[in-house]
Amino acid sequence: MGYSAEVMQRARARLAEAKADRESENQQHLAQAYRQVPRLREIDQQLRVTMALAAQAVFSQGGDVQSAMDAARQKNLALQREREELVRENFEDGYLDDSPICEKCGGSGYIGSNMCECLRELCRQEQKKELTFLNVGRETFDQFRLDYYPDRIDPKLGVNIQAVMEKTYQTCRKYAFGFSEKSGNLLFSGDTGLGKTFLSACIARTVADRGYSVVYESAGHLFSKLERAKFSGDETAREETKKYTACDLLIVDDLGTEMPGQFTTAALYSLINDRLLSGKAMIISTNLNVDELSRRYSPQIASRLRGSFTRVAFLGEDIRVKKNWGL
Repeated sequence: MGYSAEVMQRARARLAEAKADRESENQQHLAQAYRQVPRLREIDQQLRVTMALAAQAVFSQGGDVQSAMDAARQKNLALQREREELVRENFEDGYLDDSPICEKCGGSGYIGSNMCECLRELCRQEQKKELTFLNVGRETFDQFRLDYYPDRIDPKLGVNIQAVMEKTYQTCRKYAFGFSEKSGNLLFSGDTGLGKTFLSACIARTVADRGYSVVYESAGHLFSKLERAKFSGDETAREETKKYTACDLLIVDDLGTEMPGQFTTAALYSLINDRLLSGKAMIISTNLNVDELSRRYSPQIASRLRGSFTRVAFLGEDIRVKKNWGL
C-alpha cells in the first residue's frame, strides 16, 4: 500500500522509539533483578560460559566431543531451571521477559521485503492523523441526514431528490466499506453545499481505517503543490507530490475552484492518466458538469472522466444555508 513518505517516516520513527523503549525497559528490569537477586547475574554469566564451551567442543579436533557437548548441555539445563525458579519466586510474571516489541519482525517493521503488521498499523494511525489535521476524517456515514434533501420531484430532471440522494449515500457507503485496490473511480457532481465534501471525507476516513493509504486534497492545494514541485527546484516538494500517484485512493475536492491555466490542465490530465494506467482509485468532486469540465480543461480530460469514472449525482438545496437558518 502506497503510504506517503511523510507517513512512512513518522511510522518508522514511532516503531524505532517503541523498540528502543522496550530494550531500555528490559535492561532496567535485568539490572534491578541482578541487584535484588545477585545469584541471577552469576547464573547468566555461567550460561554464557557453558554455551562457549559447547561451541568449543563442536570445533574441537580431539577428545570425546559428544561427551563434552552432553555435559555442557546438562549444566546449561540445570542453570536454566535454577534461574526460572529464582525468577518465579522473586518477580511477577513477565518482569524479565526480554521478547522484542514484535515477535514477527523483531521490531524491524519488515518480514523479508514485506511490511510487518506492526509497522502497517502505525502507518494507519499516522494516516488518520494526517486526515484529521486536514479537517478530514471526523465525519462518519452515521451523521449523514437524508431529511436535508426534499422528498419531492425535481421539475428539471423528473426524479425524486431524496431518492437520488439515498442512492448516492448507499453508493458512497458501499464503495468505502468494500474498497480494494481494484475499486473504480467516482465523480461527485452537483451544486455547492449538497454534501460532496462530507461524503468524500466519510469515504476517506473509512478507507483509511481499513488500512489503505488515502490522500485528500482540495484542487487548489493540489495544483499549487504540483506547480511548486515542477518549477521551484525544491526536491522536498517533488518528493511530497509522489504521494498523489502512489496512494491507494486519491480524493480531489472542489475541482473547478482552482485558478485555471495551461499548467493546471496539463497537470490534471497527467494525474488522471497516470492513475488510470496504474489502476489506482480516484474520487473527484466538482460543481461542474462534464460539458463545463470539457470547456474549462479539455475534451480529453472530459472523455476520461466520462468513460472511466462512475458519476454520482448530488441534488437538492444548499445544506449549509439550511443549517445556518436552522431549517
